[in-house]
Amino acid sequence: MTEGPYKLPPGWRWVRLGEVCLPTERRDPTKNPSTYFVYVDISAIDSTVGKIVSPKEILGQHAPSRARKVIRSGDVIFATTRPYLKNIALVPPDLDGQICSTGFCVIRANREFAEPEFLFHLCRSDFITNQLTASKMRGTSYPAVTDNDVYNTLIPLPPLEEQRRIVAKVEALMERVREVRRLRAEAQKDTELLMQTALAEVFPHPGADLPPGWRWVRLGEVCDIIMGQSPPSSTYNFEGNGLPFFQGKADFGDLHPTPRIWCSAPQKVARPGDVLISVRAPVGSTNVANLACCIGRGLAALRPRDSLERFWLLYYLHYLEPELSKMGAGSTFNAITKKDLQNVFIPLPPLEEQRRIVAYLDQIQQQVAALKRAQAETEAELKRLEQAILDKAFRGDL
Repeated sequence: MTEGPYKLPPGWRWVRLGEVCLPTERRDPTKNPSTYFVYVDISAIDSTVGKIVSPKEILGQHAPSRARKVIRSGDVIFATTRPYLKNIALVPPDLDGQICSTGFCVIRANREFAEPEFLFHLCRSDFITNQLTASKMRGTSYPAVTDNDVYNTLIPLPPLEEQRRIVAKVEALMERVREVRRLRAEAQKDTELLMQTALAEVFPHPGADLPPGWRWVRLGEVCDIIMGQSPPSSTYNFEGNGLPFFQGKADFGDLHPTPRIWCSAPQKVARPGDVLISVRAPVGSTNVANLACCIGRGLAALRPRDSLERFWLLYYLHYLEPELSKMGAGSTFNAITKKDLQNVFIPLPPLEEQRRIVAYLDQIQQQVAALKRAQAETEAELKRLEQAILDKAFRGDL
């Protein structure tokens, strides 16, 4: 009998996951080039709830090379790249016979021994992912495990009737967690609305009449605009040589970008305090450079002149972001040019008025940040609660 890390209740036993699974099959959709199929890749999974939410319908002739694994209703698909992200889902009946990526391990329960829903909840527990440790993960850019690593994980196996009882109990408790998440999502929308409301309150809509002392100016009149340019990829590095290299919104944080890549031969450089704006899809997102950095072609740096307070500009661009996004949508590559930026109109009050309004918006932003921190803490608590439920379930204590 296989030994496990803790004592199991009577009638339970330790087994390897692969011992309670059936063989799976492969199919090459390109052999039926005129037939559509539904493809599930890792991006189709909502890891928070463990569901397939956005599969793609693809013509066989356009099938990706990784579209090869057949899935059946009740299969558990387990992403083997970065398994700690838990891109894991139970295949619903409407996807029976469709195709998933070879980036998944397909776990097909042998129903003589295991219920699919039991294996699904088990796979989402830390007990499984902790066995797929860093020592088993291969690669640096995309650390991954193999299907065999997944099949070799040790699992506690109760009798089938006990599995069904555990699944029913876990589902009832998880439904309460899902309801809390739903309420939290509504609160998040209200939090975002708080800042949007404040921006709409203080900023005039483009083209509107302005208070005395204010005037409409083109961005190019009050800012130096530096369009990014991508240096040769041979100059990129992860060791911190040269300047941090930012390429687009993916590098942005709440206020400042986060360095991930450096460039030893920067071509276009933003200074600390420059407002960075995404000029390629998604167009309009902003951050503030807090250090000298190299900017790629997906960004531009806006350097305010003496008459313009940088955070006035930043907040106004937040307010204007939907309009900027529409400007980008009208181009072939969903992008805006330097000329587009130069011709963006912004309201310009006296500097003292800019600073007064910025101080007010800073207060609102601090409130929003505090609410977001509280919401993030709630999400962390929910994840801990989910794992506590699963831990008790698979020890026989639920």
